[in-house]
Amino acid sequence: MIPAVVYAIPAFVLLVVVEALSYRFAPDDDEEGYELRDTATSMTMGAGSQVVGLPWKAVAVLGYAGLYTLAPVQLSPASVWTWVLLFFADDLAYYAFHRAHHRVRVLWAGHVVHHSSVRFNLSTALRQSWTPMTTLPFWLPLALLGIPPWMILLQQSISLVYQFFLHTERVGKLWKPVEWVFNTPSHHRVHHGSNHVYLDRNYGGILILWDRLCGTFQAEDEPVRYGLTKNIDTYNPFRVAFHEYAAAWRDVRSTRSWRHRAGYLFGPPGWTPKADAAVPARAEA
Repeated sequence: MIPAVVYAIPAFVLLVVVEALSYRFAPDDDEEGYELRDTATSMTMGAGSQVVGLPWKAVAVLGYAGLYTLAPVQLSPASVWTWVLLFFADDLAYYAFHRAHHRVRVLWAGHVVHHSSVRFNLSTALRQSWTPMTTLPFWLPLALLGIPPWMILLQQSISLVYQFFLHTERVGKLWKPVEWVFNTPSHHRVHHGSNHVYLDRNYGGILILWDRLCGTFQAEDEPVRYGLTKNIDTYNPFRVAFHEYAAAWRDVRSTRSWRHRAGYLFGPPGWTPKADAAVPARAEA
């Protein structure tokens, strides 16, 4: 099954070109804009993620289908309430997935790819992981709720399409009720910030309500510095894709303590044996 988001790729590329041209004809000194090598790396990461992701979707479908057959009740796609449940359940699953991938280093090692650019534009949305295998567990409960697998995949694609438009500096803050309920470019700029006050904030997908309820919300109050707190300074796609796995492996090999090894893998990014209290995510990359 080809994810619906694949069909949106030509539109994504066209909109990247349009936004890049907007910087050429209407530059803004307060915005980072585009840089050719950075954009090329983001595009390459996006293409690679699709190559890896397509066969992995087949595995995901099998997992969803297996649990769907075990669900006590199988919900009808003809019911509007099934779609309402799917919308909120998918968005909550995304919040859990996203938060976990910032707070567990072995998960962060894949997700760090998306935060590795020091620029923030529509091409940044395409800078995706080449190791999507860690996403599956967070959506399996939706199949157990009785939601058909094809609906889960469709809503995942809808969420990703929505989030593409969050990656821009060309849109300021929106109407206050919209900013209060939905994830917006302003909220997502915060999420991509390496400013200390912005670290590990605004994990939402379509809604920002989960962040407000769980205490991870932060408004955009100061200029955003994009990227990692320790940037990797490379445009090499393979290093972008795997540098944090290599760093974690070096840390694991540096100690003979199994407790410390577990901390390096399953503690938050920046965990060290000398401090149980974690350094915020993106501290080491």
